Parts: sequence; C-alpha cells; structure tokens
Amino acid sequence: MGAAVQSHWFSVGSIVTWGEAGVGVVATQSMTNPSFGPRGLELLRQGTDPAGAVKEMISADEGREVRQLAVLDLKGRGAAYTGSRCIPRCGHIVGEDFSVQANMMSSDQVWPAMARAFEETPGPLAERMVAALVAAEDAGGDFRGSQSASLLVVKGTATGHPWEDRPIDLRVEDHADPVGELGRLLRVHRAYEDMNEGDLAVEKGDMARALRLYGSARERCPDNEEMVFWTAAMLASNDRLDESVPLFTQVFHRNPRWREALPDLARLGHVRIEPEQVERIVRL
Repeated sequence: MGAAVQSHWFSVGSIVTWGEAGVGVVATQSMTNPSFGPRGLELLRQGTDPAGAVKEMISADEGREVRQLAVLDLKGRGAAYTGSRCIPRCGHIVGEDFSVQANMMSSDQVWPAMARAFEETPGPLAERMVAALVAAEDAGGDFRGSQSASLLVVKGTATGHPWEDRPIDLRVEDHADPVGELGRLLRVHRAYEDMNEGDLAVEKGDMARALRLYGSARERCPDNEEMVFWTAAMLASNDRLDESVPLFTQVFHRNPRWREALPDLARLGHVRIEPEQVERIVRL
C-alpha cells in the first residue's frame, strides 16, 4: 500500500502521507489536520472500514469544511472526502484499490488525469503513483506551482521488523521540480535495492549473482562511482579481470581512495581477487 503527494508547500510529506504495514494508508490534505494520520490508522487497526473512519474523523472535526481526506485499507477499500470550502478547483475519485484527490488546482481535469494514469500505468505500485503525480502536473497541477513531494510504500503484511515494513519512504522537501526529483530518487532507490541484494549475495559467496545485481544497479545509475566500482570488483571476482580494468580505471581517476581501499577489501574477503591481481589493478 502507498501514498504519494505533491504541493506548493514545504515538506508536504511530513504531514500529508501516513501508512502502516498490514493496516492501511491515509492522506490528509487541503487545510491539513495531521491528527487524521495516526487516528485514521488507529481506526483501521481497530477494524473500522475506510468509509467509517472518514465519517468518524470528519464528523468530529470543527474544521471539516476545509479538509480533504482519503483512507485506504488492507483490502483495497477506499473512502475520501472533500470539504465544501476547499479551494477550487478541488475534488476526488475513489476507484478500485485507489483514491486520488486534489485541491487548489489549475484545472478540474487534474484528479481524473491522476486516476487514469494510475489505472493505465504498468509496473510496481511506487512507479504507478509517481506516474499519477506526473499526470497531475501535465494536467495543470497546483495553480501556485510546485515545491515538495513525497512517496511512501508500506508492506501489506507487517513483519514485526519496522525497518523492513516501509520499503520506500522518499521525500523532496524543497525543489523547483519536486515530482521530477521524486522520480529520479525512485530510480536511485531501485538501483540501491539491487546493490543491497548484491551485498547479500557477496555475504553468501554467490559472486555470479552479485555481479548481475551490481551490474543492474550500474545500468540504472551509470554515473554512480560506487556502483561502477562494485561492478568492476565483481567482474574481477568472476575471473573477468580484463573487463574490470576499464571500470576500475574510471573509478580510480574520479576518486583515488578506491584504489587505496581495494587491497583491504580483498584481504577482508569482500571481493575475491587474488593478491597479484589486486596489485595489477592498483598499478594500472
């Protein structure tokens, strides 16, 4: 489950998007009431459905007419509310397994464009949510412009390990193109997912799998010197030394400290390169 947002407001993700693995997600918008986040998750945790949660929170809020709220639960059920005094153009659509909502828009086509993009975009949830934000911008977006954005994904089942239950939590606090930057960060995030899996493969001694994963990360972020280094290191660890040397050379020119680190990494077993090969690489 996930929630994504863009606004012409600083650090929008710190107050709008809320989520808990195995429970649901909440977006509190317009004249935001941040208490809706934890309260909405609490109601879902207690067994209240999204419609009931929205009704209970809105009915108890004296500022309800300036609020916008959406709640989605573990079963994909959604409910949303847009107050009568939310700043035009504003509205929401609740669809199958999603809700989109917007206020202060340049066009009343923004939230329908978001719904279409989410429904029609293939791929993982995070990429589909970013596509919805891009569609919103393309349809006119916030009439004030843009400033910050965030993207949150929580697991459908809680693992009991909080560090595993929020696989994606990205924020752009203040940027000229926050949605574009959010998309870039998501691509970097995917690359580091490959890097982390590659690290686990190294721990297990599976250098061939590590090479595939580090190579995938490098393809996503070709200018990241660490990803280039580890791709080179895995090539050398898989008896492909000649292919590794140009990549090592590229990294060493950009940051000579990698040359200094390579012998230690080999000595500690983080790369499986024979001492004479390490000496050759460092010399080159």
